[in-house]
Amino acid sequence: MTTENSVRRRRECEGCGKRFTTFEKLEVIQFLVVKRSGIREPYTREKLRAGLSRACAKTTVTAEQIDDLMDNVENELMASGRREVSASMLGETALSALSRLDQVAYVRFASVYRQFRSIEDFIAELTRLKDEEISSSATATVSGGKSKL
Repeated sequence: MTTENSVRRRRECEGCGKRFTTFEKLEVIQFLVVKRSGIREPYTREKLRAGLSRACAKTTVTAEQIDDLMDNVENELMASGRREVSASMLGETALSALSRLDQVAYVRFASVYRQFRSIEDFIAELTRLKDEEISSSATATVSGGKSKL
């Protein structure tokens, strides 16, 4: 759990003498999330974690990878300098990071976030994901000096 954003401390309870570990994290200025309905609510890390954890269930993605992904998303949003962030910007930032981590988790998260209503929605997203993969692998092959063409 220790990241560059947290400090691990060993402490001792003055009452019982038992030792324990705490992780301290710098608290930064929170931003508001503007929902599709226009409602503004404070950003809640646990809400994002719950969504990502559900999407990553039964995949090879670890809890540490989810924490790192969340840190990256939060850092990117904080770097934007905005005090209010649209829910769509938050979702797209998380989706972008998730697509590089695990494709199954990406599709699961996208299906909820983008509100897929039919099998065609899934097929369209899978086709787009496959096209991106083919495009990026072709670019990597060409830039590596070996073209499959």
